[in-house]
Amino acid sequence: MALKDYNAKRKFDRTAEPEGKAKKNSKNKLIFVIQRHAASSLHYDFRLEMDGVLKSWAIPKGPSLDPQDKRLAMMVEDHPYDYKDFEGTIAEGNYGAGQVEIWDSGTYEPLDDNQLPAEKEMLQQLRDGSLKFILKGKKLKGEFALVKMKNAENNAWLLIKHKDDFSQSPYDAEKHTDPDSLVTRHLKEKKSPKAKKE
Repeated sequence: MALKDYNAKRKFDRTAEPEGKAKKNSKNKLIFVIQRHAASSLHYDFRLEMDGVLKSWAIPKGPSLDPQDKRLAMMVEDHPYDYKDFEGTIAEGNYGAGQVEIWDSGTYEPLDDNQLPAEKEMLQQLRDGSLKFILKGKKLKGEFALVKMKNAENNAWLLIKHKDDFSQSPYDAEKHTDPDSLVTRHLKEKKSPKAKKE
């Protein structure tokens, strides 16, 4: 997927989202970000920096630290690197209209050391349909895998937590959300009787 797909879905005079431009990678560690997004339905957007963009998956039930959970992750269009900082409202009438907030962020690295630079290793794993990596976030830590599902839609993957010192069972991402969350407030307002009448 390319940034042209991202750009084609958005009108930048009507949305505060950053315009799609690839970024030359620095020598710093690769970053990840998870955005909690209340659009037509609540989901979590999981993004991994690779090749100057953020490779992106929508996770309906949110990520989990429970190794028994296999979370469906639908791969979506690449997002620009600058999207890592995006929070706020996507106005009605725009693609993905709703409220967005950063739920977690940090750095990541490949789980296996195959003597390749980290980014090249991750791109090779992406092509192979099986990514294994270590997240170093505020909420998500430790070993994870993203595995492309066979005999399913081309963009259907599973996000799986490996059993390690950071595993938690059970785990609910919603219970690890800021109590002052604007996304939660947005969801409550949508459910209010007044909103339904309008």
